[in-house]
Amino acid sequence: MTHRVAIIGGDGIGPEVTAEALKVIHAAGVDLETTDFDLGGQRYLRDGVVLTDEILAELRSYDAILLGAVGTPDVPPGIIERGLLLRMRFELDLYINQRPFSGTAPGGTVAHEFVVIRENTEGPYVGEGGALRRGTLHEVATQGSVNTRMGVERCIRYAFELAAKGTRKHVTLVHKTNVLTFAGDLWQRTFDIVAADYPEIGTAYNHVDAACIYFVQDPHRYDVIVTDNLFGDILTDLGGAVSGGIGLASSANLNPARTGPSMFEPSHGSAPDIAGTGTANPTAAILSAALMLDFLGETEAADRVRAACADPVTGGTTQIGDAIAARLAG
Repeated sequence: MTHRVAIIGGDGIGPEVTAEALKVIHAAGVDLETTDFDLGGQRYLRDGVVLTDEILAELRSYDAILLGAVGTPDVPPGIIERGLLLRMRFELDLYINQRPFSGTAPGGTVAHEFVVIRENTEGPYVGEGGALRRGTLHEVATQGSVNTRMGVERCIRYAFELAAKGTRKHVTLVHKTNVLTFAGDLWQRTFDIVAADYPEIGTAYNHVDAACIYFVQDPHRYDVIVTDNLFGDILTDLGGAVSGGIGLASSANLNPARTGPSMFEPSHGSAPDIAGTGTANPTAAILSAALMLDFLGETEAADRVRAACADPVTGGTTQIGDAIAARLAG
C-alpha cells in the first residue's frame, strides 16, 4: 500500500532531518507518495503566509503529516506557533500528543520504556484571556485554562487503552489538584470514572512538581502518564532530557478518530545556529517517522526502524541517516 504523506520540512535543520527520516522509511521498504509544503518562518518572512484555509483544506486529504521543525529568530514569538502548529492541532483535532521515552535507573542503565499522553487541544493553549491597561504600571493580564469533560475524558480513555495493550498495565495521572481545584477536580473525577471501566489497570496520582523529581530520580515507576496540555509540554521536554537528550525525542500528534491526518514531528526546535552545518542528529525525526508508520499500520517496519536506532550512531546528519538505513538494508 502506498501512503500519501504531506511533508513540512520547515525551517533551520527541519528539512535536513526530515530528508534522513524519509531515507530510512524508504530503506524499511515502505512506499510513500509525498508532497512538500513550504510552511514555516521563512515562508512567513517571504510572503506573510502562515497557514491559509486553502492549504489546511489540502492537508486534510493526506494520510499523515511529517514535520521537521519550524521557527526562525526573525519572526516574533507566537506567530508560527499559534498560526501553524496550534492551528493544525485544533483544526485537525490532534487531541493526543504521544511521546515515548526510555527511563534510566541510577548509574545510567536503561530501566524501561514509558510514555506521556498529553491532552493537545485544550488547557491554557486555547488562547482564553486578555490584558487591561497594557503598557502601564497597572497592567493586568489573565490566561485561563479551558478544560472540557469531553476533551479530558477522551484523552484519559486513550491512555487507559494504550496501557491495556502493554505488559505493566498502569496509568498515572499528573496534575496539580491541590492548587488548581477546578481544572484538577475535573481531571481527577474523570480519571476515576474512566478507571472504573478498566479494573485490570493499576492507577496512581502525582502532583506535577513531584513528577518532575520522579522523572529524574525514579522513572521506572511509570508506564503510561496522562496529563493536561501545559504540564505535558513541560514534562515531555524533561523526559527527553533524562532519556538521552531532546535530539532523540520523538512525538506524535494524533487524531485517533482518523477524521483527518495525524502529524508527526521531532520534539526539538529548528536550531538555526547549526542549520546547514550537517551536524544535526536526525534520530528524533527518524523515530517520529516510526511513530507515523505505526499509525499507518506499518507496524513491522516501524519496529525495524526503532531497532535500527537502538544503538547510537556518531557522525553528521547524513552519515547517521545512512548508517541507520544501512542497518535496515542489511
